[in-house]
Order: sequence, then C-alpha cells, then structure tokens
Amino acid sequence: MRDAARLGFHMQLRHLEYLVALGREGHFGRAAIACRVSQSTLSAAIRQLEGEIGAPLIERDKRFKGFTAEGRVLLAWATRVVSERAALDQQIGLLRGELAGALAIGVVPTALATIGLLTTPLSRAHPNVTLRILSRSSNEIQRQLDEFVLDIGITYLDNEPLHGVNAYPLYAEHYILLTPARGPFRGRKSVTWREAADTPLCLLTPDMQNRRILDAIFASVDRVPNAHAETNSVMTLCSHIRTGVWSSVLPDNFLWVFGTPPGMIALPLVEPERTYTMGVVVRRQDPVPPLVEAFVEAARAVDIASEIKPRPRGRT
Repeated sequence: MRDAARLGFHMQLRHLEYLVALGREGHFGRAAIACRVSQSTLSAAIRQLEGEIGAPLIERDKRFKGFTAEGRVLLAWATRVVSERAALDQQIGLLRGELAGALAIGVVPTALATIGLLTTPLSRAHPNVTLRILSRSSNEIQRQLDEFVLDIGITYLDNEPLHGVNAYPLYAEHYILLTPARGPFRGRKSVTWREAADTPLCLLTPDMQNRRILDAIFASVDRVPNAHAETNSVMTLCSHIRTGVWSSVLPDNFLWVFGTPPGMIALPLVEPERTYTMGVVVRRQDPVPPLVEAFVEAARAVDIASEIKPRPRGRT
C-alpha cells in the first residue's frame, strides 16, 4: 500500500470519518445514520478512498464482512487522524471560550451504576459537550484507548496491568452478597466468602474483570463459586436479583442506584475483606485533548465514596 501519510493530504477528512464510523458500527446503514448521510453517499466515499489507495478496503458480500489488510491499516491511521482533528477543534474552541465536541467513554459494567456521578458535573460545566458512554470489558477499554476509539476509560486500576495510560483513582470497590431475606443468611450482619461460594449465584461471565476478581477471592479461600447463571449484561444480572430469588456478589455501588430490592438483604462479604480500586484512565499523550482534561478535572472533584455511603449492614 502506498504511504498513507502522503495520501492523507489528498483524502477528504469527512471520508476518513465515514471509514471510522464504518469500523465502529460494522454496518453500512448504521454508519451512515451515525454520520447523518445516506448509505449511498457513505458507500461512494469508501469507493473513492479505495481508488486513492489503489486496493479494496472492504471484504464485500451481500453485507459488510470486515476490512481487508489494506483497510485495517487505513482504518487505524484514519482513527488517529480523526481523533487528532477533534482535539484540534477543541483547542481552538477553548481559545474562544467555549468547550465543545464529543467524548467517547468506555466503562466496565460494574462502574456503570455510578457513571452519572462523573458525567453530570462535566455536562453542567460544559453543556455543548456530547457524551457517548459505552459498556466495555477492561481488555476492550485498553485496546480501544490504544486504537483512539475511546477517549476515556473507567476501569480497575490494581488488578490487571495497564499500559500507555495515565490513571486517576476514583473509589474502592467493596463487595456484598445480595440474597433473599428469608434465605439461610436471615438475621446475619455479614457473610464469609466461603459461605457465599456455596450459595446458588447469578454472576457476570468470566470474560469480565469483575468476575475474574471474584474468582480469585473465592480461590484464596479454596472455593469455586456456585454459579447457576452467568451473563455479560448488568441489566440481566439486576433483573434476576430483582425477582427476590437469586443471590449475587456485587460491588456496593449498585445499591446507590438500585437500592436493596424488596425481599432481599445486602450483606458485606468478609474473611477476607477485599477492595479493588476503580479509576479513570486516559491515553498518555501530549498535549492532552481539552475535553479529556475537563473530564478528568470534573471526575477528580467528585467524592464518589461519600456519595454511595452508607455501606449496607443487612437491612431489608
């Protein structure tokens, strides 16, 4: 493939934006809607890029199947170009006294319950900023920060290695057992991890970092959790808990947004008492885009630990 940097001077920025949208959506129709153009306009722009590159960019069939090797190289470059152009627009806007633009935030599922505590102050301070908040695994957050797909990540800081990012702690994640009030732990003030392991549980799937954390804690007391149901959806998890039949191990920040469901009790997990740090991660770059800097500043001003207190002590 010819040198992409040289070709970039001839390529139209909006065509690169269409390509990035297609990579993000994986579908011509959805990408066109995201770009607010017709599908034929988007397809024509992709064909023009193919003419400039001199090679197919798309694996074509009756529907979008993916990118060719040339397409993947151009997509990676285009994503960086579009991201850097957005940062330039933000810097120019800031000089004029107005911060505007779009911010893509990837959040691990267990932090979604309290993400509003971070985004609301930013939105109040900068009403012209639009937010795209996406549920992502910790591995996806790292990869999509590397690929300039995400601007911000909310993820665990101290369980699995992070690279190429600056990290800012937010709060310590404490763990509770949500369990039926009429079940075997009725009247208890806490539950041990060994006891919780033998309880039929609904948990997140093992590809989620929260589940890997829980499995490691259970393993430290020589137990494997009795998972009767697994899901990669926080909404599905909460739906099961809401029935008052299932038990689950969750971070206590879930109670801030959902409360303790009727017929359930929330008991702190002990022996051992473990916490893990949730925080903001941003791509290490210079200069830092103004929107990213504004988000970090707003997030660090919020005392999430105080917001989600008091911790549950077995109340129904």
